[in-house]
Amino acid sequence: MTAPTDHIDATAPAPSDGALFEGRTLISVDAMGGDEGPAAVVAGCSLSAKINPDIAFILHGDKALLGPMVDRDPHLAGRCDVRHAAGVVSMDDKPSHVVRTGKDTSMWATVESVRSGESAVAVSCGNTGALMAISTIRLRKLPGVNRPAIAVLYPSANKHGFNVMLDVGADIRADAEDLLRFALMGASYARNGMNLPKPRVGLLNVGTEEHKGRSELKEAYDLIRAQEIEVGFDFVGFVEGGDISGDRADVIVTDGFTGNVAIKTGEGTAKLVGLRLREAFKYSVLSKLASLLAYTSLRRLQRKIDPRRVNGGVFLGLNGTVVKSHGSADATGVSAAIKLAAQLAQNQFNDKLAARIAATLPVEETPE
Repeated sequence: MTAPTDHIDATAPAPSDGALFEGRTLISVDAMGGDEGPAAVVAGCSLSAKINPDIAFILHGDKALLGPMVDRDPHLAGRCDVRHAAGVVSMDDKPSHVVRTGKDTSMWATVESVRSGESAVAVSCGNTGALMAISTIRLRKLPGVNRPAIAVLYPSANKHGFNVMLDVGADIRADAEDLLRFALMGASYARNGMNLPKPRVGLLNVGTEEHKGRSELKEAYDLIRAQEIEVGFDFVGFVEGGDISGDRADVIVTDGFTGNVAIKTGEGTAKLVGLRLREAFKYSVLSKLASLLAYTSLRRLQRKIDPRRVNGGVFLGLNGTVVKSHGSADATGVSAAIKLAAQLAQNQFNDKLAARIAATLPVEETPE
């Protein structure tokens, strides 16, 4: 963890102008996380503020650095409060170290604002492991949730363009009960984040046949199947790797190890295809001409699969909503994460999720 050289009195009281956030969804933002630095985060907030008049921000970080950026931006005028935090969580910091020593960091302050009820949702581009560790410790897990999950939107052939996939790295393990909770949380996310009234849920496996897969997958299959009518989703059964980007399901349920490998493989494949496509169009004069003729179609394709438009993994299963933006997100990517955060907050997503999880818990017998 690093600290800025300029010293600001972090104990100074924050502004209490109630009119600053009145009637707006307040979003807590870690301005110091991410590879692109505070400028990209502030620019992303500005883009979001320009589009959505119903949101406001608390930016956590180096006030000497952030203050002038915010003051120069007309879209953030009267809608952004900068809170000083001296420490910064780096991408190389170990989560355990951050938990022990990171109370003065912008990431910690960002999550703490949600814990206190001041902000509706937190957004950070920083270290995923550290953010999950802080969020789990400060926000705590929802009753009935053994392991939180990270849900992402994955480009797909579905008409809405994306599938929900979880878990993608919060925890490498998951038993049958965990996978059931992931299915419930994923369905709730698809319903509130993608406006799908009855999402289709698939359980990732090595084949679609019911007899295939590990024992916990077979057990989870029965548990999820038993909940589909009551909860209001369609369980399509086992799905395979090709269905992650297909149109067979809207929600793909898996453990964090498999999910993380899958999304990283997808990202690498997309980069390779893009590289090879650029090489092909540079091969000859005719191929360069072809690239000019195909420019409009290529731009349309780029917009459709642009990961920045759906940037943001949501931490599910906590007493508060946290959105993890990609570490390399630019202003467009940060704005997309903020848009998702605002939508979930305005839909009271976490309250609905908590109610759904609680409804599936076994009823405990009270002693006579």
